[in-house]
Amino acid sequence: MLAVPVPAAADPADDAARAVRRAEALLENAGAHARAAASSLARATAALPAVQRRVATARGVVIATRVEADTARRQADAARADHQRVADEYTVAAGQVDAARERVEEIARASYMGSTFNRLNLLAGATGPQDLMDRLGLVEHLMHQEQGEVRTLTVARRTARIAQDRAGAAKRIAETAEQAAVDRLRAAQNAQAAAVRAQQDLNRVVLARRTALQAAETQRAGVLAQYRAAVRAENRIRAAMRGWESRAGVGSRYSGGRLLMPVHGWKSSDYGNRYDPYYRVWQLHAGADFAAGSGSPIRAAASGRVIQAGWNGGYGRYTCINHGRVNGHGFTTCYAHQSRIYVGVGEYVRRGEIIGRVGSTGASTGAHLHFETRFGGVPRNPLVYLPGCLC
Repeated sequence: MLAVPVPAAADPADDAARAVRRAEALLENAGAHARAAASSLARATAALPAVQRRVATARGVVIATRVEADTARRQADAARADHQRVADEYTVAAGQVDAARERVEEIARASYMGSTFNRLNLLAGATGPQDLMDRLGLVEHLMHQEQGEVRTLTVARRTARIAQDRAGAAKRIAETAEQAAVDRLRAAQNAQAAAVRAQQDLNRVVLARRTALQAAETQRAGVLAQYRAAVRAENRIRAAMRGWESRAGVGSRYSGGRLLMPVHGWKSSDYGNRYDPYYRVWQLHAGADFAAGSGSPIRAAASGRVIQAGWNGGYGRYTCINHGRVNGHGFTTCYAHQSRIYVGVGEYVRRGEIIGRVGSTGASTGAHLHFETRFGGVPRNPLVYLPGCLC
């Protein structure tokens, strides 16, 4: 036994494509120009938050990369100054090596020119023990002086090598810091360019939305007239079904069970009440839409008697089949926008029987079946009664 469902809540429009689908479904009874204006407006409106976020993000990146670039530049300046200081120390150490080398070379030249022989002559020319001791002290002092000069050269060389290593390391650090500064500056420039592009995108979306809003406003009178006509048509359908039930009765109780999927296709629009923020009206999309190829067979979702078959305004070619009572109300399925109808009023059809063909008659934006489930003429969400797989 079917239970009367609670109408499903409308899904949130979280992207541009869904917003456009909702706008098109809402305005299915409006003219082509109004649908185009509403679609453009919905697309621009849905795209606006994402573009605004990109602008905000891009501006944040610009600020962050500029800070990083400034920090990298300061680090590079400090590394360059440190390298210069260490290089100056190496220059001093290298000068000390040169000076020590000159003194040692002088000692070497003196030795080569007979300095050692002269020292022996100095000792041999001593006139007495005391004079010999004095002359030995002089020779020892000269030898110590020569050894000191050699040690000075050794220490100067070691100091110079250490200073050279430190200068090389400081140079590498300075070069790395300099490259980092260049990279961060380039990143900041790229971020600035991205921010400019994001702002340009935002400007284009805002302009597109303003243009679309103006176009939508020009369609307001026509859309509202079409909307009122759709409301009147819905009221006529409900009144006609109530009238049929009062004349013919609602028949036997519906046997229950899931309905047969009336067409092979895919769901393109849901059932539900929708608010149009541009024209400020609520409209009920009284069924679910299933996109399918034009001419695809439409089958009766359950056995029952045809109570309506023919043209019905924005519904185009429209068929309704009563299946019996549910909770005291007549249970009816309806099929809209058909290209052909194969059944007539009063005819009894069986579950799965082909009753028509998919089309795009009436207020339709493409080939699809608009499928409804009604209780006492009042529409309810048909997805509650169809197979969960929609197959």
